[in-house]
Amino acid sequence: MADIERMTIVFPEPMANQIRSAVEAGEYASTSEAVRDAVRLWTARRRLQEAELQGLREAWSEGKASGSKGALNMKSLIAEARADKAAKT
Repeated sequence: MADIERMTIVFPEPMANQIRSAVEAGEYASTSEAVRDAVRLWTARRRLQEAELQGLREAWSEGKASGSKGALNMKSLIAEARADKAAKT
């Protein structure tokens, strides 16, 4: 069995009520279980954000390594983006 550490946490009353309500409704066996589930979701979200950030870093590096394409025509880029958006709607 995993090591367990007791921690004391303080919630604003509305959050505490939500946790108690979930336990009373039978969604969780205890408030501790509800909080552990919340921490698991938080951990998963952080992993996803890190993976997305890593993807952006790689795309940035690939873009920089590809070199410059030359001068940009912003009016043309905006017109293309608007046309793409209009085609999708």
